[in-house]
Amino acid sequence: MEYVSGIETNGMPMPPGVTAITDIKGQKRANKTLSKAVSLHLEGKLEAAGRLLSKAIEDGESDLGLYAALGHIQYEMHDYDAAALTYAALAGIDPKHRTASFNLGVCHGNLKQWSEAAAAFRRACDADATRSESMLGLGIALIHDGRPAEALTLLEKYLSLYPDHEQALFGQAVALQQTGKSAEAVEQYRKVLARNPRCEEALSNLVAMFLEKKDHGSARRYAEMLGEIQPDSPTATEALAALAFQDLDYATAANHCRTLAEAAPDRYEHWFNLGVACHKSGSYEKAAQAYRQAASLQPGFAQAHLNLGVTQQELNDLTGARASYERALNIDPSQSGALWNLALVLEQQGERQWAEKLYARINEDAPEWCDSNFRLGYLRLLRGDYAESAAAFEACLAQRPDWPEAHLNAGIAYARSGNGEAARKSFQDALMLRPDSSDAVRGLAALALEQEDLIDAYDQHLRLIELGEHGPELFYNVGLICQKRGQMQDAVTFYQQALNEDSQFAEALLNLGHALMSLGQEDDARSFWRRAIREKPELAQSYFEPPVG
Repeated sequence: MEYVSGIETNGMPMPPGVTAITDIKGQKRANKTLSKAVSLHLEGKLEAAGRLLSKAIEDGESDLGLYAALGHIQYEMHDYDAAALTYAALAGIDPKHRTASFNLGVCHGNLKQWSEAAAAFRRACDADATRSESMLGLGIALIHDGRPAEALTLLEKYLSLYPDHEQALFGQAVALQQTGKSAEAVEQYRKVLARNPRCEEALSNLVAMFLEKKDHGSARRYAEMLGEIQPDSPTATEALAALAFQDLDYATAANHCRTLAEAAPDRYEHWFNLGVACHKSGSYEKAAQAYRQAASLQPGFAQAHLNLGVTQQELNDLTGARASYERALNIDPSQSGALWNLALVLEQQGERQWAEKLYARINEDAPEWCDSNFRLGYLRLLRGDYAESAAAFEACLAQRPDWPEAHLNAGIAYARSGNGEAARKSFQDALMLRPDSSDAVRGLAALALEQEDLIDAYDQHLRLIELGEHGPELFYNVGLICQKRGQMQDAVTFYQQALNEDSQFAEALLNLGHALMSLGQEDDARSFWRRAIREKPELAQSYFEPPVG
């Protein structure tokens, strides 16, 4: 799981400043309507006061105080759309009005209409350069509107007037963070915390910054501070979960992810991360349950189906795993992980032909491509398509030339297709990478025998013995090679070693008799022939034939 967080901006609400209705009482232009509206407001009858003011404006009363009072009441009732329209009308009548543009900016800010808010605050700055709140409001709006560099200039100017203003300090820290000035941002966030140690937004942003910088100690410290202030803080819990994943402490990660999932059961990400944590800690049943929940909440999330399939495969539920992989591929047919895992399941279920087709579909850019070509080569080898098998192994080696098993299997494919020269090179390449590979030596030995190169065959078989191979067939073959080369005493020795491994090895008994006869040991030869015929009567047909492998 990777913890990703946007920059927390909740510490930057719109600055206060909507004109209080009671401030209108002393205005010279206040009329009877305003007086009555004030009375209704003081009695808490906001809707009645608003209706009164709206009707007066509709009836043609043009006192600017009516607009200011109506905008305030609408704002107080949280009807920001209506308040914005009223303040916009007031600013249109009097562009230099002391509060209209400022209050319009506040309304747009509460509606998250940041471009409009910035424009209104800028007009407020132009209308009254002495009103510092307009400068602060413009800076905050610019940050929200994705223009932090512009905001920095305004906030620095504001802080030169009010150096300890918490909201401005927080805004400056956010702007510094957004412009990539991490060290300066950290310093500003710490200033905010020095004034207000319980500022959750500052702690949240410090956690996110230190996670991004991979400073896990600092991230943990601030996450724990945030958790002490707000034990149910999702930011703190997510950060601690991310840190546990980084530390490979999957049991702790699972506990944090479970807390998140229980707190927000409709968030599929929490269930998926819980599945990952349980999966990594070996709790496959719990992982499968979490992945199922994630998939049910977000059916189009292919990774959840893929991960569910992996846990089912590890639980030996091949039918369930196959269904999960197929669902993942229905969502994303090119998903290499699902293709690879489904092909493995199909192999286990004996459906090699279908598995082969899936391996061939994996894209060359996918991390599973090289392994899939290896499996493709192996399946083609099993069904006797030796040329295509060799081609698949060579594709592996083009990307990963240091893979001894691929060289070895390519050699087998070449040998079976009759390309002895390519087979020899592949076996030799395998030995270069793994000098103790008895399989590669065995391949070279078989090639030498096939090509009747008795000297090389003898050397390769001896090399097998040096590598620790002691099978009866191996000793028998060396004896046979020696016998063909006229080295009868050596042939006798190796045949006897074969019989030490398997005293009923009829062919070894028969050929040992021939070797002894050639050395003039007729009685011993006849003894071994009798034993050979007793073990395998059909050898009597080849009794007078020369030795064969």
